[in-house]
Amino acid sequence: MATCALRGQPCPAGRAGTEALATGGIASPEGPERPGPLQDETLGVASVPSQWRAVQGIRAETKSCQTASIATTEASAQTRKHADAEVQTEAPKPVSVPSSVSWSDGPRLAAFLQRVEPMVTRELNKNWQSHAFDGFEVNWAEQQPTVTCLHTLGYPPAQGQGLHVTSVSWNTTGSVVGCAYGRLDDGDWSTLKSFVCAWNLDRRGLKPQQPSAVVEVPSAVMCLAFHPTQPAHVAGGLYSGEVLVWDLSRAEDPLLWRTGLTDDTHTDPVYQVLWLPEPRHSQHFQVLSAAADGKVLLWQRGAGGRLQLGAGFALAVQQLPRNTKLKKPPRGETEVGATAVAFSSFDPSLFVLGTEGGFPLKCSLAAAEAALTRMPSSVPLRAPAQFTFSPHGGPVYSVSCSPFHRHLFLSAGTDGHVHLYSMLQAQPLASLQLSHKYLFAVRWSPVRPLVFAAASGEGDVQLFDLQKSSQKPTVSVKQTQDESPVYCLEFNHQQTQLLAAGDAQGTVKVWRLSTEFTEQGPWETEGLDQLAAEVAI
Repeated sequence: MATCALRGQPCPAGRAGTEALATGGIASPEGPERPGPLQDETLGVASVPSQWRAVQGIRAETKSCQTASIATTEASAQTRKHADAEVQTEAPKPVSVPSSVSWSDGPRLAAFLQRVEPMVTRELNKNWQSHAFDGFEVNWAEQQPTVTCLHTLGYPPAQGQGLHVTSVSWNTTGSVVGCAYGRLDDGDWSTLKSFVCAWNLDRRGLKPQQPSAVVEVPSAVMCLAFHPTQPAHVAGGLYSGEVLVWDLSRAEDPLLWRTGLTDDTHTDPVYQVLWLPEPRHSQHFQVLSAAADGKVLLWQRGAGGRLQLGAGFALAVQQLPRNTKLKKPPRGETEVGATAVAFSSFDPSLFVLGTEGGFPLKCSLAAAEAALTRMPSSVPLRAPAQFTFSPHGGPVYSVSCSPFHRHLFLSAGTDGHVHLYSMLQAQPLASLQLSHKYLFAVRWSPVRPLVFAAASGEGDVQLFDLQKSSQKPTVSVKQTQDESPVYCLEFNHQQTQLLAAGDAQGTVKVWRLSTEFTEQGPWETEGLDQLAAEVAI
């Protein structure tokens, strides 16, 4: 006996009856009829054939038992499960649009599109010819509301000696910031042991009080400049007048080249060093140094780890252009001390010098006139000055040429003012008093034509946006809590949101600039052009 699958009751089963039930046909002694389609009514009856009897060929009478109808929702659920399996194993079938959807609006839509097409095309052409968004770049980065301090770096042994951060520089990758330790106040610092330090800001586990590289130097370091293409090479100028180049990747013996103490060496502190391409080998670089002895010298690599003098210039008082009234120099003084230098981004031979006399000088590397000086030199020294600008009320400590305009540059001095000059006239375009004390540094932004930063003797880093105001800073952040001076600052040309500043406490702070100082606005370059045109009138 078999049992009823739906009720569990005994049910005699036979092959013929089973086939008849399964196919919806009628059993007969001669054999089963041809199967017919399964009808919904047959779902109310079910039987289970005995497989053993079917194999033995034994006829059996089939009985059925009545049961309740199987709910169609259950069958539908089984079908949906089957469809899920098909999605996993078979290619998806295209979805057909139900026949009930009406496309009666198709002709009306086509007529509308045909009617408005000329108007849309005309407006698109007008927008394409418009200059309303020239210079505007979409930036989806989240707006940063403030300028924030990202890192506070220092070297305790240098700070313990009371050394100042006299200079900061970013390497060519923008990931390493270096600083020079020395003294900028009065005194003889020629034999003061000092340091050059560097921090890799991209290194995991950055320790602000433990630099990635430290170099001990036998004299106060007054200035620093990383190589344009070699990330670990850095040049420095010393209080003693020497110029040195180090490889910070060499922990044991980092010194690569030095000028030594010869007749060609500066006799006063070196206030700025720069790297310049060599005239005949653009891939090779030479070091330019400017010092208080009035000389601007170009050094090239020589044998035996020496820097040898390749060319030189001297600032003689009697050779200064007399296009503006200058203070009479002290009796017996024949040289004009150089304090800062900046090169034009548009003319590689043109540079501006800041001087101890307070007046910036427009100079040229192509100058041919011999300098009237008695200073000894292994190469002929030339007179580079071509034009003299109206002076500050004291020595100029910093100059910076605009990277966006060939005629504009900034200068900052001990009178607390920043002057904006045009190369075309002696008088400044604007004179901004930013501090009641000295201003030690000023730098144009590398990405915003109307933005610059200044370091004050009152402990502030000030950011100006001339598009917003030409009289007061847009943001002023406090670098030192005791208002000790900020001596130096530099924008990062690779990671343009970063600005490094060094101070009298021996600290380097890395500031993250808000997006308003890193995103160029529309018409900003035109605004700078207009500013320069007003100067030239």
